[in-house]
Amino acid sequence: NSRGTASLLKDGISLTDVSASGLFEGHDLLRRGFTSVKNELFPSHPLELTEKNFQLNQDKTNFATLRNIQGIHAPLKLQMEFRAAKQVQRLPFLHSSNMAMDILRGNDECIGFEDILNDPSQSEVMGEPHMMMEHKLGLL
Repeated sequence: NSRGTASLLKDGISLTDVSASGLFEGHDLLRRGFTSVKNELFPSHPLELTEKNFQLNQDKTNFATLRNIQGIHAPLKLQMEFRAAKQVQRLPFLHSSNMAMDILRGNDECIGFEDILNDPSQSEVMGEPHMMMEHKLGLL
């Protein structure tokens, strides 16, 4: 039965999983980082996914409210300003405070968890500048 054989082959290993080195290629730590089972698991609590997307959900709610009050032009203008503020960045190995985004969202006057316990000068992670730039430019 050729139909049964085709379904067996189709359910097997896909061609996208096979790289140039073959099936037994090692994990590249430099490019992909450490593997973790925890990153591959589903959220452990129903609210975890909602908390991860809190800022996105809040922005959508604010845009909908703004559209109902002022019309379509107000959220469109604000989205263009968000996009312009996201494009301005520092080099990848320097920390950015994203002050423009905080001002657009109205978070510049609020003190949150990240303001006190997220000091970049005390960060344990500092990458090598040349390698980080090569990775960002796609040379690595």
